[in-house]
Amino acid sequence: MRTSINIALIIGSLRKASINRKFAEYMVSQMPESVSIKEVYITDLPLYNQDYDDTTLDSYERVRQQLKAADAVLIVTPEHNRTMPAALKNVVDIASRPYKESVWTHKKVAVVTASPGSFGGINSGLDVRKSMQMLSAQMMIAPEIHLSRATESLNYDGSVSPRTQKFLQRFVSDFVDFAGNTSE
Repeated sequence: MRTSINIALIIGSLRKASINRKFAEYMVSQMPESVSIKEVYITDLPLYNQDYDDTTLDSYERVRQQLKAADAVLIVTPEHNRTMPAALKNVVDIASRPYKESVWTHKKVAVVTASPGSFGGINSGLDVRKSMQMLSAQMMIAPEIHLSRATESLNYDGSVSPRTQKFLQRFVSDFVDFAGNTSE
């Protein structure tokens, strides 16, 4: 087990008031002091284009370096039209290129989805997992978090409800163990 762990956080929603951001912020607040978390901002990324592989785009390089430096990546995302949001798919593609230089190879990754709908963003989570497995990332399999009716998991003031806090605290504990385990 590592004594300090560096986590890259990707929030798949570009909305400032995203419910996924609220759940991510709560999980970050529950991380032990030995965990350093840096958000990977994806709002300024141009759409991936293979023509950019032979040039340097500052925003692409920033993202790639942040992900390379991380021991693990936590993705917290909604579902858009039964799949992952375009902005999230864009960062997945950017970090997988140029060819044979993917930062995802052997990177530990966990995904949490939340949606106001009945299915909790499960399709988004499964699509993220499918892409990551193809890119040879090490996916955290359990516990799975797909928060359905996620707005009901927030209090009137936007804070996470006590019932959901317990659920997310268990996930955080398991994720920290996963991220810090050097034998995987």
